[in-house]
Amino acid sequence: MKKLSTYIIVMFAILFWGFRVVLTLMAQLGKDIMGIVPLNMTFEIILLFAFLLCIILIVKRKMLGGVLYLALYGVYFGGDITAKMMRISSGETLGVEQLGDLFFSVIGIILPLAVLIDLLLDKGRKEFPVDKKTDWFYKNEKFDREMDERADKNNYRTM
Repeated sequence: MKKLSTYIIVMFAILFWGFRVVLTLMAQLGKDIMGIVPLNMTFEIILLFAFLLCIILIVKRKMLGGVLYLALYGVYFGGDITAKMMRISSGETLGVEQLGDLFFSVIGIILPLAVLIDLLLDKGRKEFPVDKKTDWFYKNEKFDREMDERADKNNYRTM
């Protein structure tokens, strides 16, 4: 994670996860936040724990983490988005609570998409990336040999 965009996307994903944790805890206590409730409590809890694995893989720049994150959130929030969009297209008006659910569901799809796009566009994601700033020193064997030969010639007398 060397780029600012990666830090920002991961930070927003963690903030959204924290919001989902608070939302789930409030739903377990019988309260809601602005009328927003989890879509499926069991799947929501599984999703919260799966996110921890996904975020570790994303920070380590593994493509599996981004794909898994998008797949899980796509399955969970995708059904809600399509159901609400079908209701809107049929002419039905949604209430404030349902629009809030739709808004956070769209955010739940946009964040994993942004993570996956960031992983795809990151050229330094490889296991052994080329870094021109330090490779001239660490990968220059000729320089190491010259230093070794010079060090061998310095024989000082000790008294």
